[in-house]
Amino acid sequence: MSDTVPNRETIEKAHKLIAPYIHHTPVLTSSFLNDLCEAEIFFKCENLQKIGAFKARGGLNAILTLTEEQLKNGVTTHSSGNHAQAIAFSAAKVGAKAYIVMPDNSPLVKIKAVEGYGGEITFCKNTPEEREHTVQEIIKKTGAAFIHPFNNYAVIAGQATAAKELIEDCQEKLDMIFAPVGGGGLLSGTALSAHYFSPDTKVYAGEPEGAADAVLSFRSDRIEKAPYVKTIADGLLTYLGDKTFPIIKQHITDVLTVSDEEIIQSMRYLWERMKLVVEPSGAVSLAAFIKNKDHFKGRKVGIILTGGNVDLGKLPF
Repeated sequence: MSDTVPNRETIEKAHKLIAPYIHHTPVLTSSFLNDLCEAEIFFKCENLQKIGAFKARGGLNAILTLTEEQLKNGVTTHSSGNHAQAIAFSAAKVGAKAYIVMPDNSPLVKIKAVEGYGGEITFCKNTPEEREHTVQEIIKKTGAAFIHPFNNYAVIAGQATAAKELIEDCQEKLDMIFAPVGGGGLLSGTALSAHYFSPDTKVYAGEPEGAADAVLSFRSDRIEKAPYVKTIADGLLTYLGDKTFPIIKQHITDVLTVSDEEIIQSMRYLWERMKLVVEPSGAVSLAAFIKNKDHFKGRKVGIILTGGNVDLGKLPF
């Protein structure tokens, strides 16, 4: 796996490598949301991606760049859901065993999906320390190769391909792209794609108020933890990594926070107006844009809808 920040060639290579295994997801528009925001919005629908989330891109790129020798004892990771599915799905594609550590309060829909892809799940308490400890135990026991959910350059290069497609598919130049931020794999990949393929396009992050670490890190210039963690956006609970943070700090314009109410309202717009099943974490980027729409009137905006793995028995509306 690469130990340097992905460059233009790395991202292009990643795109070519994963293309046979992923969907080239559509870019959709909504006249209702355009009118509401007085802007031209282009939605990159990664909720329609394999496994229902953009994470398939990074998981595939990370696994497809491993050697047979590295794959022989299987792969392991820790994740509350979408990255867990991505690694189980990708490992199945190359015939490798996947050992997945999941917090014991992970959404049932995501647990079932990991099992469906053949992943062997070990549950742990939902703290970063417990996740890390449990993965280390598995590595000790099995010799599996560890693929970090976001703090891994091969994963970042894979995630960068979503914004690369968005930029290429929009005939008109985008003024900005909004992406959500948890650990920063997608956001750093998006920032790199904008930097290489559309240098005038600014990148903004949307972050839940109930997991607001990236905004603090961005302001203080060091990796911070959120003062409290309580949000409906269960995919964005983790803090930035030492690989994602420097890329984000260098290449994005700002981090904008949103409340759970604003996330739910945006999710509702996507379901009702665009007929798109988007999970709370996936609606954060739209929520951040709507909240700040007065600053961006008349602009062309790309918004990445990151996933659609929502528990239908627990809808917030």
